[in-house]
Amino acid sequence: MNSVHRLARPSRSEAPPEGTRRIIDNQERVLYDGYWIKTYPVPSDSLQAKKLLIEALTRRLFNHTEHGLNIPGCRLGEARQSYQAETDPGRRRVKAAMLAGALFNRATDIFRKLVELQADGIEVPSDDALMRECGQCLLDAMELGHVVLHRSGEEGIDELWGEPFRAFSVPIEEFYESRYIKIGQTMRDIDRVANAMVANFSGIPAFAAIEAPVRHFANAARIKAETLRTDPNIFDVWAQLVTAGERLANFTPIPASKPLREQTGRRLHRVSDGLQLLRNGRALVFYIARARTPMPRSTSDYIERCQAYFATGRVPVMPVPLPA
Repeated sequence: MNSVHRLARPSRSEAPPEGTRRIIDNQERVLYDGYWIKTYPVPSDSLQAKKLLIEALTRRLFNHTEHGLNIPGCRLGEARQSYQAETDPGRRRVKAAMLAGALFNRATDIFRKLVELQADGIEVPSDDALMRECGQCLLDAMELGHVVLHRSGEEGIDELWGEPFRAFSVPIEEFYESRYIKIGQTMRDIDRVANAMVANFSGIPAFAAIEAPVRHFANAARIKAETLRTDPNIFDVWAQLVTAGERLANFTPIPASKPLREQTGRRLHRVSDGLQLLRNGRALVFYIARARTPMPRSTSDYIERCQAYFATGRVPVMPVPLPA
């Protein structure tokens, strides 16, 4: 399995512009955020192709969001009424998320019917009332998407809610290009997490050997982020990521002179805290790589926790994310 090609940071005058395409090892790649990202053939820009794309994006959305949101489009009216009648802030957030799911599914239902009409030889103009309703449903779902949590209980991923509307409203080629930009940002966040692990753990004797498993895991995660599920290589790519993650999760610290902690200068690092923090980072990288979308707030929070652990020897107490 090939590694993701990372562009060394040359001077500004030497750096290829963003969006540059090159053939590397017989594979076309496009440059974004310093990474040469694997590209895929763009489908024809037809209603049928957009239908398949929006359906795939819908499945992806519900796969990464909190449970209970996959409300059938036929229940949109009920979902809206329940949301509008709710006064409790916590329940109103959940019902807003459920309404977003119903809007999403209604848009998919409409688009499916439009494609069926086109297949029967009935032309559907872009300003058709059903087309407008479909677009409005996607837009409304996108506006509600900010209240939805990731399935882990971490921050929501607003981009997941905006992508179907974008797929609906722009040419497919333009949509694909926007995805490569997001994948570059995803790879950047994966490396930010990995770099924080290495920078803050390697100086602690108990974790002196942590860099190799972290780098191997991050490399596998970047490859997963650029690889479509329909890619013939997905079997090797996913297996590589899972096994790299298992090795990181099973990392064994160098035995310390005192139980459960390691002395570094004047600081005592609780090893159990460090192990849990490593596993938290592993989980976060999995979330980012699988969603193929950056999670900037969660990434920044994790980096701060790594820095606090290195500085104090303890992981700051934080509220436990509560997935639905």
